[in-house]
Amino acid sequence: MRTFKYIGVIFLLLLSCKQETKNSQAQSLPYFNSADFTPEWGVKTHKIPDFSFVNQNGQTITNDTYKGKIYIADFFFTTCPGICPKLTNSMNVIQDFYAKDDDVMLLSHSVMPWIDTVDKLKKYAEAHNVNDSKWNLVTGDKDAIYSIARNGYFADEDFKKTSDDSNFIHTENFILVDKQGYIRGVYNGTLEVDIHRLKRHIDLLKKEM
Repeated sequence: MRTFKYIGVIFLLLLSCKQETKNSQAQSLPYFNSADFTPEWGVKTHKIPDFSFVNQNGQTITNDTYKGKIYIADFFFTTCPGICPKLTNSMNVIQDFYAKDDDVMLLSHSVMPWIDTVDKLKKYAEAHNVNDSKWNLVTGDKDAIYSIARNGYFADEDFKKTSDDSNFIHTENFILVDKQGYIRGVYNGTLEVDIHRLKRHIDLLKKEM
């Protein structure tokens, strides 16, 4: 009988530990260290690599621009007739929601930098009410943009399937990056429900840091 009691106590302790771990995970965001977006709690091995691009005002934008900031990154191009308008609208929603929050910023990379010059980005920014102090639309070297999309943000689904460097990047992913440069979430930028989820996750990041 005593043996059964010990087994019961051990079982309850294990169950309690499991529940405590589950509750802890529910209160924090995982890290995403690979292109398959497997969530890993407490394991952080992948950071957004160093970058340098030019924004809609002709200013150089680097990792230092976002140092100590939570930010949402995406990929678009100004002449896109498909999902890009939806992505831009969602970014506008996020921009307006965090208008008075200096800790949250946005970063949109053009995947057609040979067309999206600084002047074109400026016109696009003006047409879509982009707040220059919060949201950077950037252009630059194609190879650098495509490399950071694929190897930094894991943003290109087609690349995972083909590994073809010449493939055009087009993704609806919004990537949530924390103040240290780690990926903490991925969302469909065309879905309202995912934008609400993104906001909840930003709240969790704020409590964490």
